[in-house]
Amino acid sequence: MAAGAVGVAAAVPAAPAAAAGYAHPGLLHTGADLARMAAKVKAGAGPYTAGYARLTANRHAQSGWTANPQATVYRGSGSPQNYAILYNDLHAAYQNGLRFHVSGDSAYADTAVAILNAWSAKLTSLAGSADRFLAAGLYGYQAANAAELVRDHAGFELERFQKMLTTVFSPLSESFLVEHNGAVVTNYWPNWDLTAMACVLATGIFCDDSAKVEQAVQYFKNGSGLGAVRKAVPVVHDDGLGEWLEAGRDQGHALLGVGLMGTFCEMAWNQGIDLYGYDDSRFLKGAQYVAKWSLGGDVAYTANTRAKGAVGGWSGSETASGAAGVDPAMTRPVWAMIANHYTGRRGLSAPYLTRIAAEAAPEGGGGDYGPNSGGYDQLGFGTLAFTRDRATTTAGGGSSDTSSTSASASEVPSTSSSTSSAASGAAAGGAAAPSASAGHGTAKAAAPKSGGLASTGSTDLVAWTATTGLTALAGGLLLLRRRGRARGGEQ
Repeated sequence: MAAGAVGVAAAVPAAPAAAAGYAHPGLLHTGADLARMAAKVKAGAGPYTAGYARLTANRHAQSGWTANPQATVYRGSGSPQNYAILYNDLHAAYQNGLRFHVSGDSAYADTAVAILNAWSAKLTSLAGSADRFLAAGLYGYQAANAAELVRDHAGFELERFQKMLTTVFSPLSESFLVEHNGAVVTNYWPNWDLTAMACVLATGIFCDDSAKVEQAVQYFKNGSGLGAVRKAVPVVHDDGLGEWLEAGRDQGHALLGVGLMGTFCEMAWNQGIDLYGYDDSRFLKGAQYVAKWSLGGDVAYTANTRAKGAVGGWSGSETASGAAGVDPAMTRPVWAMIANHYTGRRGLSAPYLTRIAAEAAPEGGGGDYGPNSGGYDQLGFGTLAFTRDRATTTAGGGSSDTSSTSASASEVPSTSSSTSSAASGAAAGGAAAPSASAGHGTAKAAAPKSGGLASTGSTDLVAWTATTGLTALAGGLLLLRRRGRARGGEQ
């Protein structure tokens, strides 16, 4: 297969339907995944040992971590922001939980349980500007994943934690997917939808709520906002690469979007729902595109104009005319999971994913990518968690994982989702709060007549630039590299 081409996934046998509820553990990691990590590290196998060394070196992965729960978490302008307390504690819980499964030392599980119990006993609300929806989405999916690692551990308050997810986090995310904070549906870039989708899916699985799972899955396939896969990847070019819409904005948010969509697909896969392969593996094509672009390669970009504004209020537009410049040194721990699915589980050729995952390895996690929020948007440690042996084609045309650790049934999901009907989002979060709206990269925004809707990511831009060493100048980026912009199917 030519470099850059995207293979067609071989048919994989359907997983048997679960008799009731969902598989646990079954968000980002199955029982088989956790057993594989432990076995490989015990055997001294690379690159697992390098990935585990990054985990054990992280200050969040220590059993002495003490939680600092808050009753209300604020994120966004006009509020006393304290959301960094939450994301640091959640990453500590996740990292301790993961370290427990690999090492077998219960002190790490006890620490994770103590952190999560402290938060479920105190947290009652998320507040702030529109960024409260980002807090709900990002920290909701992360909270569920941390708790999934210790849901059966002694002392964990499962029902109380489920209540926190379903009353504090998920309602805001469900509301966003339905109402978009009172904005026109294209006002928010794809990553806003993707944070909400990840929270709703993770909550649905953790709480065995099939209506939430169905809402999230159907939004991925047919949602009205830009996080739906055919809108996040609106064009597939002749070279097999799928144009990532947010590449017209900036590199940091494109990486965020790819990481979130990969997280979403992985959680669904572990419950027998194949979204990685949906629409002729459209996500693979989009991820390959972002990988090639982030490595410094030329990619095609189709100019597009998004409508912006409030429903019944101000209106405007924003045009992205080409792929933004990139810094090839910018990275986030998003690639190992995606590359290992397509090349490891499915045995496909994904040269750009393979290369960028190798360059990013061994992947770390929260705390390894700077102190700001952008470095905590993914849970990370993909080299440890997702490295798997390449699949081999079976006589029946399917694929099998050649790893020495046997795979669970969810290693080969059905292509169908659950049969429950989609749930409508809860009305929560209130109307859109006016604040400045800004475009970045090559996008240019029309000025609103009476103040913008919630910022569509300008505050995150500060985190990305501070973490990666890029310099913000006059509302834009001083990019370390400007690139030629290809048109049509040209490279």
